[in-house]
Amino acid sequence: MANSFDTAYPSVDDLRTKAKSRVPAFAFEYLDGGCNEDVSIKRNTSEIRDVQLQPRYLNNYGKSSTKTKVLGMEFDAPFGIAPVGLQGLMWPNSPAILAQAAHKHKVPFILSTVTTMDIEKASELTEGNAWFQLYNPVEDAVRNDIIDRAEAAGCPVLVLLCDVPTFGFRPRDFRNGLALPPKMSAKNIMQILGKPTWAFNTLKYGQPTFENLKPYTPEGLNLKQLGAFMDRTFSGKLNEEKIKPIRDRWKGKLVLKGVQSLQDTQDAIRMGFDGIIVSNHGGRQLDAAQSTINSLKEIAATYGDQIEVMMDSGLRSGPDIARAMACGAKFTFMGRSFMYGCGALGNKGGDHTIGMLKTQFKQVMDQLVCERVEDLPKHLITT
Repeated sequence: MANSFDTAYPSVDDLRTKAKSRVPAFAFEYLDGGCNEDVSIKRNTSEIRDVQLQPRYLNNYGKSSTKTKVLGMEFDAPFGIAPVGLQGLMWPNSPAILAQAAHKHKVPFILSTVTTMDIEKASELTEGNAWFQLYNPVEDAVRNDIIDRAEAAGCPVLVLLCDVPTFGFRPRDFRNGLALPPKMSAKNIMQILGKPTWAFNTLKYGQPTFENLKPYTPEGLNLKQLGAFMDRTFSGKLNEEKIKPIRDRWKGKLVLKGVQSLQDTQDAIRMGFDGIIVSNHGGRQLDAAQSTINSLKEIAATYGDQIEVMMDSGLRSGPDIARAMACGAKFTFMGRSFMYGCGALGNKGGDHTIGMLKTQFKQVMDQLVCERVEDLPKHLITT
C-alpha cells in the first residue's frame, strides 16, 4: 500500500511537539518521562545514533522490499507497536486507533495487560492478529484465565514481561499524582480545562480504566483501594518456577520482553522461549541501564542463531530502525512514537506514524542500495 502521511509532521519529534500542545501535562509527562534523572531514556536514543551504515552504490540493484519475517510470520515492515500501559489516559481511544492502523499496515500490535482496551476488543480490531503482553499475576487462577482469554481471542504471540520486579522511580509521576494510588489535583484539573480536544474525547470514550482486569477487580474500589489491589495482584517478578506453567499452558509463540543480558538470553533459550525483545522498558525502570542497542549487539552476536532477537526502547525514526536491524535485530518495536502520533493527530495518528516510518525506512534501504531487510547487517560499519 502507498505510505501516505501528513507532511506537516514528517518526524517523531514533530509529533511529540504537537502532542505536547494537545495533551494535559500530567498525562504527557507520564508518556514522555523515564525514571530518576532520565539518563537511560536519553542514552538509548543517543547510542543508537552512534551506529553508522555504509551504502554499496555499485551493487547490482533491483528494488528494496521492507517485508520482514519473524516468529514464522511475515509483516510489511520490520517494526511494530510496543505495549504501553494506560494508553487511553494519554489519548482517548488510542489503543483502538493503533490496533486498527497496525492491522491496516500489516505490522504487529502488542496489547499491554494494563492498558485501557481488553484482549477481546484488540482481537476484534486486528482480526485475531494482536499480540498480548502479560504482567505476571500473583494468583495462578488469574494468570491462567488471562492466558486462556488470549488463546480464545486468537492471539498468535504471548509476550511475557520480565523487567518490572518493582515499579520505576518516576519523579514526574509523583509530582503529578500518577503514582499508585493516583489522584486528581486542582492543578491537573486546570490542565484538562486547557486541553479541550483531549477533554471532549475523554468524555466521548469514557474515563480510562484497566479493561483487561475488570473481571478480577472487586467493584466499588476507590482510587487508593485500586492502587493497593494492583500492587497485590501483579508482582511482575519472574523466575523459572513461574515461567514453566506459562510455557506449558500457552500453545502459541512465547516471547520474553525486557532482556538485557547474555545470561537471561541463555536462560530464555533453555526455558523454551521462541523469541526475546531486548528492552529496558523505554528507560522507565533503571536509570543506570545499558543502552538497548549495546545490549542488542552483544546478545544478537552470541545467540542470534538460537532464538529470534527483537528490540525496543530508544527508536525514534526509520534510520533508527535500520540501525537496529543492522546490529542484529530480527524485528523492532516502538511505543512512545505511536502515542505521540495519537496525541498529535487523534484518529489519524496511528496511520500517519506507521506510514511516515515506513517511508523513512524505505528511503534508508534505497539509499544504502539494500534490497532485503535481512541484508542490512552487511551495511554496518564496525569500529
